[in-house]
Amino acid sequence: MSESPSVLFESHITSLPLIARGKVRDVYALGEDHLLLVTTDRLSAFDVVFPTPIPGKGRILNSLSNFWFKKLSHIVANHLTEIDPESVVLLSERDQVRGRSVVAHRLEALPLEAVARGYIEGSGWKEYQATGSVCGVVLPANLERASKLPQPIFTPATKAAVGDHDENISFEKACDLVGKERAIQVRDTTLALYQAAADYAETRGILIADTKFEFGTDKDGKLVWIDEALTPDSSRFWPTATYHPGTSPDSFDKQFLRNWLESTSWSKTPPAPELPQEIALGTAARYQEALDKLTA
Repeated sequence: MSESPSVLFESHITSLPLIARGKVRDVYALGEDHLLLVTTDRLSAFDVVFPTPIPGKGRILNSLSNFWFKKLSHIVANHLTEIDPESVVLLSERDQVRGRSVVAHRLEALPLEAVARGYIEGSGWKEYQATGSVCGVVLPANLERASKLPQPIFTPATKAAVGDHDENISFEKACDLVGKERAIQVRDTTLALYQAAADYAETRGILIADTKFEFGTDKDGKLVWIDEALTPDSSRFWPTATYHPGTSPDSFDKQFLRNWLESTSWSKTPPAPELPQEIALGTAARYQEALDKLTA
């Protein structure tokens, strides 16, 4: 696979210790109190990492996350620092971090995906069809696919390792994982972030159907927003102009890719297939349009 400063499937920072390679981000230690997070152009779908990079994806996710972290900082603290990522690596490594990295506070991550849903789609739609509820939250009868919910709901999930699948869980199970008080705090913060972001995005022609957040705690036990923020990787973004319930809406996110994958014979288990150029570039174009609409 050929790589250039504009396409990065995997980073190779030798000046810092590598801690982990996630589905999208490579994580390096920077002393005891900070991390260097490099957002690559890797793409995962159905919790499987694909061998085809999406050009520009890492920079788009990094830019959009930083936008949201700063815009919503009045709701909850986040992991950002003022340290320039290019200042902590070798001169020869700066191309790998430029525009796609942050130096973050090192925190204790909670073992929970904090999902907010304002519309019913994806795994939530499948669960609703089978049970009439999502993660134990009973919903009105006879909702159509992609219907707007009477009010946003909190539907947590377990955080899976690379190659494993996230699993939707009940709020009670979330309480078992992190404690009742913390679970309530995560739920309330998740819904506050979602509502503020959804209200803003709608003024930019985008409906945020759902999104997932991750949180950690600092040494004093304070809740901190980490990882990424309201990106096309972690959210469903639908154009308001063409939205209507009853079908899978147009989107500025991974749904374009998911729809193509559903049309293939791939089993949704590793190894993932190479993506055709038109699918990779089509995904990149949708991500870029989300960034442009939200931050212009």
